[in-house]
Amino acid sequence: MSVAFPPCNAIYIETRRVEPNFASEYSQGDPRMFQAFVGCLEPLPAFDKILVRLGMTKNIRPVVLLAVLATPALAMAQSVFNGTWKMDVKTAKFDSKPQVLLVQNGTYECKSCNPPTRIKADGMDHAVDGNPYVDAFNAKVLDSRTILVAAKKNGKTIGTAKDHVSADGKTMIVDFTTTNAASGAVVNGQSVLTRVASGPLGSHVVSGSWQIVKDNVSENDLITTYRVNGGELTMTSPTGQSYKARLNGTEAAYHGDPGTTSVSVKKIDANTIEETDLRNGKVISITRMTVLPGGKTMKIASDDKLRGEHDEIMAAKQ
Repeated sequence: MSVAFPPCNAIYIETRRVEPNFASEYSQGDPRMFQAFVGCLEPLPAFDKILVRLGMTKNIRPVVLLAVLATPALAMAQSVFNGTWKMDVKTAKFDSKPQVLLVQNGTYECKSCNPPTRIKADGMDHAVDGNPYVDAFNAKVLDSRTILVAAKKNGKTIGTAKDHVSADGKTMIVDFTTTNAASGAVVNGQSVLTRVASGPLGSHVVSGSWQIVKDNVSENDLITTYRVNGGELTMTSPTGQSYKARLNGTEAAYHGDPGTTSVSVKKIDANTIEETDLRNGKVISITRMTVLPGGKTMKIASDDKLRGEHDEIMAAKQ
């Protein structure tokens, strides 16, 4: 027995009338995308059987919902964001403010840090306030061109940075290690900076203003996995950060980062999502992620509201 199936566009229009959220969620207002989602490309025997079981009902709503469950076409509607993405440090563009350091008269000072840091450079732990990641720093001069700074939380070292200036005084190499206090994940890396201003007379050679030009980190800090499902975005990373938030800007909890307490995400269009990170209700960064045509490359543009900086980097789907 053959049963004539209603035209795809008629299903879209009727479903949008009785289930507007369902229709808009998977079509973005485009009937063709909806047709691909429900798989209504005539003739489809499976759809005919559904209609027969329903007694050739004129109510399109159950037909569509049953059809979605009965057809593998659901996979066609997956978000372009779904999958694991790896950032390419070679594509990074830094529009950041210079790092300003001063080591002089037995004192270490990071004027560009947020919040600014000033402690004795004696290799001893010194308590600091206002930093959600760190409650103590220690700094030590190793030689005429090298200093070592360690960050601690609850008595444990969670980060180290060795700053070494080249013989000509124009380049600084920073070898660093950080540990996520929540997950225990360790990230290693190296930054290359060039001098843009010298420090005061008599200060250590690391003193002055430095502009980052290159940044390399271990792979676990470059990978993020996204999953869009039912109007929600789930983010996970190997270093322990994660969240699950509605794509309508509703604020949700951010896990695994003591400096980010909540997040909101908003779907701008089918290929663009905007993420806003907050700390105790205050916006600290806004990141816009755009999947480029072809679905294999993502542009990530981030505005750091605390430091007034803008950075961009590309990521590739794995």
